[in-house]
Order: sequence, then C-alpha cells, then structure tokens
Amino acid sequence: MRVVFHGAAGGEVTGSCHLVEVAGKRVLLDCGMLQGSRDVEARNRASFGFDPASIDALVLSHAHIDHCGRIPILLKRGFAGAIHAQTATCDLLPVMLRDAASLSERSAERENRERRADLPPIEPLYTPVDVAATQRRLRPQAYDTPVEILPGVMLRLHEAGHILGSSVVELRAEGRTLVFSGDLGVRGTPILRDPAPRPAADLVLLESTYGDRNHRDRAATVAELGDILAHARADGGNVIIPAFAVGRSQELLYWFAEYFDRWQLASWTIFLDSPMAAKVMAVYDRHEALFDARAEKLWRGRRRPFKLPNLRVCETTVESRAIKRIHGGAIIIAGSGMANGGRVRHHLANNLAFARHHVVFVGYQAAGTLGRTLVNRAPRVRLFGAEIPVRAAIHTVGGLSAHADQRGLLDWYASAGDRPPVVLVHGEDDARRALAAELHRRHGIAVTLAQAGATQAA
Repeated sequence: MRVVFHGAAGGEVTGSCHLVEVAGKRVLLDCGMLQGSRDVEARNRASFGFDPASIDALVLSHAHIDHCGRIPILLKRGFAGAIHAQTATCDLLPVMLRDAASLSERSAERENRERRADLPPIEPLYTPVDVAATQRRLRPQAYDTPVEILPGVMLRLHEAGHILGSSVVELRAEGRTLVFSGDLGVRGTPILRDPAPRPAADLVLLESTYGDRNHRDRAATVAELGDILAHARADGGNVIIPAFAVGRSQELLYWFAEYFDRWQLASWTIFLDSPMAAKVMAVYDRHEALFDARAEKLWRGRRRPFKLPNLRVCETTVESRAIKRIHGGAIIIAGSGMANGGRVRHHLANNLAFARHHVVFVGYQAAGTLGRTLVNRAPRVRLFGAEIPVRAAIHTVGGLSAHADQRGLLDWYASAGDRPPVVLVHGEDDARRALAAELHRRHGIAVTLAQAGATQAA
C-alpha cells in the first residue's frame, strides 16, 4: 500500500487529493478544488499529476468544495470508476457541484467579455451536464458498514462530525489498513454526532488545519456571538456573516433558534442569502437520523432552526439585490465562507465602508482569500473594481470552527490503542509543525509533513 499526495499538501488547506495504490488498484481519496488567490485557483485547470483514466475508484470524505470540487473535471479527463461516499454526502454533492458549475460559467463569461478578440474564449471548469454525469457515478455507503469497493479492497466509513455525512475513511487491503481523517469535527458541535474513535491503522493521514492552537470554549464563543449581535443592534447596523452553505450556516440557525428570545432576534430580519440554502436544508431534513440527541429535541420544539419566523431564504438574484436597500437590522448569512466568491462579496461591498455595520467570520480563512485579508485588518479592500475603506467592525469567532483544534486532533489519534505513523495533510506549515512536535512528544511516533508529489508507504 502506497500513498501519493496531490493536494492539501505542502502547507495548503484546500484541494484535498491523495492517491492510494494497493492490490493492483488505484483509489483516489477526495478530489477537491483549490481556493485562495487568483493564481492558486488558476491551478484548478492544471493537470492532476496522474492519469484520471487510471483511477479505479474514488472515495469522498465529505461534500465541502475543497474536497469534492474537481470531481467533474476528473470525469471529463477520463475517470470512469465509482464514487463512494456516505449517503448524506451523496445527497449534498450535486447541490455543491451545481453551484460551483454556475459560478464557473459566470466567471468564464466575465473573463471572455474582457478578453482580447484574438484570443480563444475561456471555457468553464465544468457545466451542469458534467455534474449530472458525476451524480450517476455515486455509490452511497452507510456508516460503520464494510464494503468491498474493488477486488481485495475494503472500505468502511466512520462519523467525522465535521458536516452532515462527513467521514473518516478506513481502507483495508493486502493485510494493511490506511485511515484518512478527512476533516475532523469538534466534539459537542450542534446537530452532528461526535467524531467516532479512530480505527486501528498501519498509517494515518491526519488533517491539521488547527494543529497549532485550541479553540475557545464553545459556550463562551456562543455568548460572544450574542454580545456581537447586541452591539450591532445598539449601533443600528447590519451583521454580515460569511459562511459555507453546508455546515456553518445550519449551525448558526441552530444557535439562533436556541437563543431566539435571549438574543432578542425577533428585532432582526435574518437572511440566508444562498441559492443552495433551501436544497441543503432539505437534505438535512431528510437525514435527521444522523442528528445528535440535542438537535433531535430542538427540531421537535417550538423554534425549529430552519423555520424561524423572521428567516428569509433568498434563492434568486432579485431577492439578494433587494437586501442592498436595508441599512440596519439585517443579519445576512451568505457564501462563500472565505469571501472569495459568492453573494457575500456584494454584501461586503455594500457595508464595509460604514462603521455601524459588523462583519463576523465564523470559520477558517485561507491565505489569499478576502476573508483572510479582512481578518488581518486591512484598511482597504478591492471589490468589483472599487477600493473600499474598511470601517465596519470585523470579528473573528474562532470557537465555532467545524475543524477539531490541536487538543481534538491529539485526542482522536490517541483514541485507539495502537500508535501508527502519521502523515499530516490539510494544514499550513506552522500548524503542521506544531502538531507534529506534539504527536512525537506524546507518542514517540514518526510524523511526516506531506509534500505535493511525495509518496508514503503504509
């Protein structure tokens, strides 16, 4: 068993993609989109570093676009195998990919309008037709159920607690076991069950997004969110929350339902401005069996998170543009979560210049994204061709992260009795180095920082 690293390696946190060669077969773990600066995102059109036609099967850890966003390109370039993922992930994936296809088509249209007439037109990365072809390859799998996906290659998925359907991947073949963490969630995250204990393994591929820090206590973080809303209400402005359409948006609505009266949320209009929102919430409703006990109780209560009386789900551009006319009293949740695309950029352009407004980041902001620029307190940003001064209050509420912190990653690794070597993926170098040092200090194990193109035997 051998692993070759092709993405979310070398200090990057997007573009997850790892190739496993075993039993004469080639299995791809994730096929994610690169996100960040224009130069980084341009690499989504580049070669994969392997022949897609040589891949026998793909296993997807979850439906976030940095783990699944290049799958239609893989098919266009020759991949003809099955795509295995947890059942809820299979329901979420087409929603995510259709949105990505739409964004790519619009981006290509804009570039072609500005392109010199003597140059050939830019094609979108993929289209809804390519997404439909991808959907036909999906093979839904239940948690904790071994399945032979190729001759001699066994797969079992375990709860990762990151988003609905997120999975830790266990691959067994020829007497060897590889465990890939995917993205691990935080214990006690609303709606989702906690991550399952780590399976025994010969090699562990472990994410390291927050490998160098611990999150604030979640209760303190939720209280901080309530305080921010109180200050924003006193200031008379709007609150802009960049959030991924899957995972973070649902958690925010959960807390809004839980604290609806205490936070005086009836005085706000809550906009979930995402064409994916209704579809994603419908997927959540179909998979209530995956919820934790506390969420099951809330869903049966008076304030259902997706049915709040002042919640407005905006699916059309007309509905989204109408929000521009609101100068106070609006909580606007919109994608993308790193503000590097999507409708949230329009809301930021409309609100950043005014001190009465508040912007709340509730998740990781990758280097090169607008979100990272704002979190780093840039005095001005450029949006839609205009320089905009940043006068709005910028808040980072890190304790709502969907990624396990250093303590959570270490606890998950130690939850099995064995001590296999670890390869750290999906983390910036400072985070990976800190986590590697702590893993070695506690367990005396070999820890490798994955580099693009490098190989590792299991």
